[in-house]
Amino acid sequence: MSELTQVLRHLTPLKDPNTLVDLTTGDDAAVYSLGGGRALVVTLDFFTPVVDDPYDFGRIAATNALSDIYAMGGKPLFALNLFGFPRALLNKGLAEEILRGGLDVANAAGVPIMGGHSVDDAEPKYGLVIVGEVGEDAIVTNSAATEGDNLILTKPLGTGIITTAIKASQASPASIDAAISAMTTLNRESAQAMKEVGVLAATDITGYGLLGHLSNMLLHSEVAAELVLEAVPILPDVHELIATGNVPSGTRRNLSDIESRIDFGATGESDQLILADAQTSGGLLICVQEAKTSHLMSLLNSPTCRPSIVGKIISGNPGSIRVI
Repeated sequence: MSELTQVLRHLTPLKDPNTLVDLTTGDDAAVYSLGGGRALVVTLDFFTPVVDDPYDFGRIAATNALSDIYAMGGKPLFALNLFGFPRALLNKGLAEEILRGGLDVANAAGVPIMGGHSVDDAEPKYGLVIVGEVGEDAIVTNSAATEGDNLILTKPLGTGIITTAIKASQASPASIDAAISAMTTLNRESAQAMKEVGVLAATDITGYGLLGHLSNMLLHSEVAAELVLEAVPILPDVHELIATGNVPSGTRRNLSDIESRIDFGATGESDQLILADAQTSGGLLICVQEAKTSHLMSLLNSPTCRPSIVGKIISGNPGSIRVI
C-alpha cells in the first residue's frame, strides 16, 4: 500500500443515497444524483508549472481539469479558479498570463469561469474546480470494464518525461511542441464519441500513468488486461530523454507501486518507465465492445486525435496486466 493510499483510506465517504460515485472506486470525479435521472459530476485539479511559458501552463492546467468530467461521460457546466501565486511577483504579468491561458481553454470548451479563490504561495499553482452534469444512465466509470472489451488510447505517452527534460533544458523544440499540443488538446470530442457508441468504462491518463490508471480500472471491474507495447503511441524523443536521465520521480514511484501486478515479459526498462510515466492532461483510455470498436475508432480519428487500440480486457487476477 502506497503512503498516499494509507492516508486516503481514512477519508470515509458519508452514507448518502444520492451519492452515485465517490472516492471508493478511484474514479475521475464525484457524481451526485439530483433526481429525475439527472446528476452532478464534480472534480478539481491543480498543480505546479510543468512548462516554462505561463500562458501554456494555464492552458494545460485547465485542459487537465476539464478532462475528469469528460472521462465520466459528463458535460462541464461551469468552473472556478484555484490559484496560488507569490504576492511579490504579481507586478510581473505572469499571473495574468496563467489565468488568461486557463480562460482561453475554458472559453474554447464553452465553460464559463465564474469565480475562484487565490492565496499567496511561494510556488505558483493553478487549476480549476469543474461542475458538470451527466445522465444517471450514461455515467462512465472505472468499474464497468468487461472481458472482451478493446482498450483504446487517445493521446500519446511521455509528457512526464518531456516536462522533466524541459526543466533540465534538455528537451528539443519538437518534443516540447508535441507535448504542449497533446496537453492542451481537450478530450471533449473523444468523450462525445465514446458516449455516442455507448461506452460504459473509461478513465483519463494522468498522474498514475497508463499502468496505474488501467490497473485501477481492472481492479474495480474485477478483470485483467493484455497491453500491446508496440501499439502504445509515444511522443517524440522520449526514449532518448530517458537514456539521458530525464525520468520524473513520480514515474519511478508509479512503476514501483504497480510492478507486482504487471507481467512485463521481455519489456525493457525504458518501455516500462514510459508505460508508468506520470502524465499531465493525458488522453482517455476507453473500454469498448468488439462490435462497437470500428465505429468508435472512426468517430475518434481526427486531426487532433490519433486513437490506438492498445490492448484487450481478459479474465485473470483483478488489476493485473500482461504486456505483450
